Amino acid sequence: MKFQGAYNNSIDLKGRASIPARFREELSRVCGDERLMVTQNKGGLVAYPMPEWEKIMSNVEALDPGQKRDDIYLSLISPATECSFDKVGRIQLSQSHRDYAGLESEIREIVVVGMAGKIMIWSKSKHAEIRAQAESRLDADPQTLADIGF
Repeated sequence: MKFQGAYNNSIDLKGRASIPARFREELSRVCGDERLMVTQNKGGLVAYPMPEWEKIMSNVEALDPGQKRDDIYLSLISPATECSFDKVGRIQLSQSHRDYAGLESEIREIVVVGMAGKIMIWSKSKHAEIRAQAESRLDADPQTLADIGF
């Protein structure tokens, strides 16, 4: 699965976020299933296609019981909710997800970013911050970009 691109979208008053048609088409084409598991991570939300989520769950279950596994459950697994698209391609974001991602009632602008096998959702300001940090790290390590042909 290859989600790619960054799209400016919005959340409506009921907390529904529009997901780009290109992402929905890729999800349907590859998975035959338009459900996503949405959880919180890195100051935003991350949405996984069900097959990707099932791989993650298998990997977590394979970890030895202990603090690391408990931390993953508490911070990433337990907040996850299954989302389906409505007729116009929106998913319902829970209030707890909106709170975590800083998507309060007055902040409706989001950026939906395809990152290969997952979809990230950030507020517009958080996306700008995350992207600036990423660009700074890449500027400090030009060899990484040269190694992959940029």
